[in-house]
Amino acid sequence: MHSFLPAMPALEIVAATLGSLLAGFVNAIAGGGGLISLPILFAIFPSAPPAALFGTNKGAMVWGTAWSAGSFARHVRLPWPTLVPAIIAATCCGLLGAWCVTLVSPEWLRRLVPIMLAVVLVYTIMSRDIGQVHSPRYSPRTEAVLASLIAGGLGFYDGFFGPGTGSFFIFLFVRLLGFDFLHAVACAKLLNMTTNLASLAIFSATGNVWWPLVLPMAAANIMGSQLGTRLALRHGSRLIRLVFILVVAGLIVKTAIDAI
Repeated sequence: MHSFLPAMPALEIVAATLGSLLAGFVNAIAGGGGLISLPILFAIFPSAPPAALFGTNKGAMVWGTAWSAGSFARHVRLPWPTLVPAIIAATCCGLLGAWCVTLVSPEWLRRLVPIMLAVVLVYTIMSRDIGQVHSPRYSPRTEAVLASLIAGGLGFYDGFFGPGTGSFFIFLFVRLLGFDFLHAVACAKLLNMTTNLASLAIFSATGNVWWPLVLPMAAANIMGSQLGTRLALRHGSRLIRLVFILVVAGLIVKTAIDAI
C-alpha cells in the first residue's frame, strides 16, 4: 500500500527541514541522528503511517550519511580490505532484516534495546581511555571477518528495527577491533549508509517515502552533516566520545519510553 504525502503548511516543512539539519549534524559526529528527526516527524504528522515516516526519514538521512562518509574517507585512512566485505554483509543482511520485519513483529526488541544501550553507555563512561588511541588488534584477515560479522548483525538489526545502529557500530569497532573513535565513526558512516540504502530500497518499493518532503530534508541533512564532520575531524576522538555518550544517553531515554 502506498502512503501519500498530505498537504502541509510551510511551517511544517520548515520544522521538518530544521530537524533534519540538526539530525545531520549530530549523526555525523556520533550517530543517533534519528533520535532528533524521527520524533519531529511523528509530532508533525501524528496520524501518518509510521512506515511512511520511517521511509521519509531514511530518504533524507542517507544523503547526509553519504556526504559524511565521503568526507571522512578523504581525511581518514580507512581499512578498505576490512570494509569491502563488511559493506557486502551489511547490504545483504539489511535487506533480509527489512524483509523479515514484514513477517515478524520486532516488538520483543523494543524492551531489549534500552538495556543494550545502557551497557554501552556504562562501559564507555567507565573506560575513560577507550577509543582514544587507534591500535587495531587483529591481522587484516581476522579483522575483515569480525567486521563482516558486526556489519551483518547490525545490518539485519537496522533493517528489522533500527534505533541506535550507528552508535552500536561505533562501540563495537572501538571495543572489539581496537579502533579509536575517529576511525570507528568513519567506518560506521560507510556501513550505516549501506544499511540505510538497503532499508530505503524496501520503503521506496512499497511506496513509503514522501519524496517531495525528502528533497528539502536531504539538503538540510547534508548541510548539518558537513558541519558535524568538520567539527569531528578538527577535534578528533575526544569530542566524538563526549557526543557519543550524550547521544547514547538520549537513545536510552527515547527507547525506554517507547518500550514502556
